[in-house]
Amino acid sequence: MTDTMIPRVQLGDWVATFVDWLTSTFRPVFDVIKTVLLAVYDALETVLHAPPFWVVAVLLAALAYAAKGWRLGLGTLVGFVVIASVNQWGNAMDTLALVLLASAIALAIAIPLGIWAARNDRVSAVVRPVLDFMQTMPAFVYLIPVVTIFLTGAVPGIVATVVFALAPGVRFTELGIRQVDKEVVEAGHAFGSTPGRILRQIQLPLAMPTIMAGVNQVIMLSLSMVVISGLVGAGGLGGDVVAALQRINISLGFEAGLSVVILAMYLDRVTSALSSRSPVAKALATTSA
Repeated sequence: MTDTMIPRVQLGDWVATFVDWLTSTFRPVFDVIKTVLLAVYDALETVLHAPPFWVVAVLLAALAYAAKGWRLGLGTLVGFVVIASVNQWGNAMDTLALVLLASAIALAIAIPLGIWAARNDRVSAVVRPVLDFMQTMPAFVYLIPVVTIFLTGAVPGIVATVVFALAPGVRFTELGIRQVDKEVVEAGHAFGSTPGRILRQIQLPLAMPTIMAGVNQVIMLSLSMVVISGLVGAGGLGGDVVAALQRINISLGFEAGLSVVILAMYLDRVTSALSSRSPVAKALATTSA
């Protein structure tokens, strides 16, 4: 009875028409974006693939050691040896390149947008429902218009990952800045500091632990979406996961999945350790102790 009373709204058709118009109208712009993203991705791939396995593994383990100590460094080295032993090193480096590029783009958009939203209530009111939409929309849905615009390969995977991972970066940045004590900000105004100087020297340093938590979430979401992007030919570990699913290949699926877990643990531990090294995080840890 409800179907006869409420007229059918062709919302999906309107969106499809809009995407078709967008694709045809801005095709030159999308081609430039695709070329630039592919060039940067290929450069990252070259950097990660060119040296021998042990060189990259030792360098990444050294970063983990510098971030948190010898236990994380040793665990990183063991984890990467496991990835290489199951013949997933090349795919893992492809995935790492995708995650690094997508995360960098997402953070380059999210942090300035979060700062703007924290300093302007109207911007925050507009951005919040958009972020809600981005976070609740199923991840697979992002792939459909992106594939229509960029076809298949690494680029649609990167773009879809950026859209999917963007929201926590904006939210955590806005939250961190809004949580800064207003009396501290007012003291900066009283001493004649400009808004830009207050942002750089007061708000951002005090909000850094929260912002870094957002960075961690952006990287984790990027990794999860990169695997899903294997459905559109993005390659890497996601490609092997999809291939294992299509062939019902348990061994390949487990090896690729285990490599994803190791890579996720490495990125999570390193970014978490780096966030705890900020002066404000150290001061809070000392105070709580």
